[in-house]
Amino acid sequence: MNWKIVRAFMKKSIILSFVIIFGSCFSLKSQNFTVKAHIDSTMMWIGNQTNFSFEISQRPNQKIITPIFSDTIIGGLEIVNPLKVDTIKSEDGHWTIKQNYTVTSFEDSLLYIPSYPFVENGDTLWTQSLSLKVVQPFQVDTASHQIADIKPVMSAPFNWKAFFKVLLIVLLLLLLVLALIVVIRKFIKKKPVSEFVAPEMLLPPFEVAVAKLNEIKNEKMWQHNRTKEYYTAITDVLREYIERSFDIHSMEMTSDEILENLNHLRFESKQAYDVLQQVLKLADLVKFAKWKPLMEEHELSLNNSYLFVELTKPQPVVEENTAPDAE
Repeated sequence: MNWKIVRAFMKKSIILSFVIIFGSCFSLKSQNFTVKAHIDSTMMWIGNQTNFSFEISQRPNQKIITPIFSDTIIGGLEIVNPLKVDTIKSEDGHWTIKQNYTVTSFEDSLLYIPSYPFVENGDTLWTQSLSLKVVQPFQVDTASHQIADIKPVMSAPFNWKAFFKVLLIVLLLLLLVLALIVVIRKFIKKKPVSEFVAPEMLLPPFEVAVAKLNEIKNEKMWQHNRTKEYYTAITDVLREYIERSFDIHSMEMTSDEILENLNHLRFESKQAYDVLQQVLKLADLVKFAKWKPLMEEHELSLNNSYLFVELTKPQPVVEENTAPDAE
């Protein structure tokens, strides 16, 4: 056996082992984070949406520079929703960070998504490349030059909550109207029906006065020591008669005011004026001065009341019978 050859082989093996171990350590040091790209669908209809994401596994203290996109990932692949970042902490202390984009496309084509670099302290890792097939599901009639929808018209779901809310309001209003009708009907039934009363035939003032004076005469109040009531009743009859016959508010006047308003009777019918003055003046003495008239004065006052009514009542108009001259 050639010992020199064996020693040379062993020496080369030891050197090779050191090189392999050192290279492995360097490789592990450089690959201290991982990254990969992912797309949910490799094919979608035009106008639909899918998720495009990057998943990074790293240590908490690492700062990794990631690609930045504004409106599109590549030409034809548009970003619908802005970037969403989710971070998950694992038990071994590593972080898994997921960057997600919602994308769509309106071009019927095969889109190639290239690799993207992720840099940390001079170390760069590239994601794998991806592809997305965008398919037009409709047959476009280019000859008609009509604009067609990308998607069919979608009908909105029926809002049962709003429907029942409106239905409840309508039912409450109907119940309120029904209750109001019931209350009104009950009120109308309970309300007494007013019977038609024919107006009384008003008698002439002098007939009313004579009838009331007759009642006073038959009642014989002064004979039963009701002198004040006797004269009050007589003057009330005369006041009512004067008010209706002469259109004077005599019920609210004093005796002097009544005589003053009837002063014209002193010239037209002095006797009527004098008998009225006698009744009113004596009645004032009895009511306010507690005067006690004689029996003859009681009878005189009642008789003068009859006479005043008789003298001032309307006289019937006598039509003269003019006979034609004899031929």
